[in-house]
Amino acid sequence: MRIVKLPHLPSERSETRAGDLLPDVWYKGKEIHADINQIEERINMKNIVIFGAPGSGKGTQSDKLIERYGLEHISTGDVLRSEIKKGSELGKTAQGYIDQGQLIPDELMVSILASVYDSFGRGHKGVIFDGFPRTIPQAEALKKMLAERGDKVAAMLELDVPEDELMKRLILRGQQSGRADDNEETIKKRLVVYHQQTQPLIEWYKQEGLHHHIDGLGELDRIFGDICAVVDAL
Repeated sequence: MRIVKLPHLPSERSETRAGDLLPDVWYKGKEIHADINQIEERINMKNIVIFGAPGSGKGTQSDKLIERYGLEHISTGDVLRSEIKKGSELGKTAQGYIDQGQLIPDELMVSILASVYDSFGRGHKGVIFDGFPRTIPQAEALKKMLAERGDKVAAMLELDVPEDELMKRLILRGQQSGRADDNEETIKKRLVVYHQQTQPLIEWYKQEGLHHHIDGLGELDRIFGDICAVVDAL
């Protein structure tokens, strides 16, 4: 472990506050001590939002990213099912909204994601956020949640696939899996909602300087190569 001491700290503090920009820092007198290894890990962390319409290949590419870079993965659907199955307080609250046919509020969803994110500890290499955010308020909430931990989103990857190709993929998936929601009428409705919600969010991430367009049509390895080029440059 390498320790650096930075003198001339303007005021004495006994411990680091939660959410400080450099959370792996502690204070002694008027000197600041930091574990440089841990700080470098935080700087090199690659939190990634993977973004795309149903059938765009987010799950497949997420699996490949996990294998190559050792990233953690948060899928909102999987997380909700897990919390409900465990019977956690957050899960019970979420189930209440679902039972009433209501959308889960953004605040609750972010609380659930924050709980899972914190469970990875402080040494993880980054997290893939899959299925969240879907709206600008959700993106703002995610940004705030990460900032409170001294972290941030490093990139938003948009997997762009033409709608006719999405239809083919989802119909085929429905035939193979038997999923009732993968029929032509339902798919069209899902894609309409996706486009209505996502275009403003894409623009938001462009303004943040985090948006990366990925051509999601073509060979799997070529698509993954394009993704890796972005991730390697972060």
